[in-house]
Amino acid sequence: MSHHLPDTRIPAPCIVDTGVIVNKLDMRRLLSDLGRVHYMYTHGDKVVSEGEGDVIEVFANPQRSTLVANSALYLNVYSFDYIELKQSSPQATCFDLMQEGMCLRLIPLTTPIQERREKTFNVSAIEAMMEQVLSAKWDAEIDDDCSDSF
Repeated sequence: MSHHLPDTRIPAPCIVDTGVIVNKLDMRRLLSDLGRVHYMYTHGDKVVSEGEGDVIEVFANPQRSTLVANSALYLNVYSFDYIELKQSSPQATCFDLMQEGMCLRLIPLTTPIQERREKTFNVSAIEAMMEQVLSAKWDAEIDDDCSDSF
């Protein structure tokens, strides 16, 4: 005798500004857009460390550590059981990365749009500098060629 359950699909969650994320891929996607953050590391109710830094890398590897040092954050989603999103102000969401009584709270100091603009600006500035360097090099080569003919 075969029992077939109806083919019902549960829709994927929709989380807007508050909620809990447990899926590692969703955690990674969410954290990857962070740039400059204020962080607070707590055990229970005790603040262990606090500061500002840049999220340099977000990855998923059960054999690597999350590292926070020298104003740089390397976040491994496997270091945490879940992320709880909370409203820190009407316009801002904070990220509580939770694991067994430990919390790494990240409060974004920039938005993803600001981060993209900054990266675009940096790329444009580098391209402009490279053009100037190449142009100066070509000018120097032309000057050298002209001086050799005399």
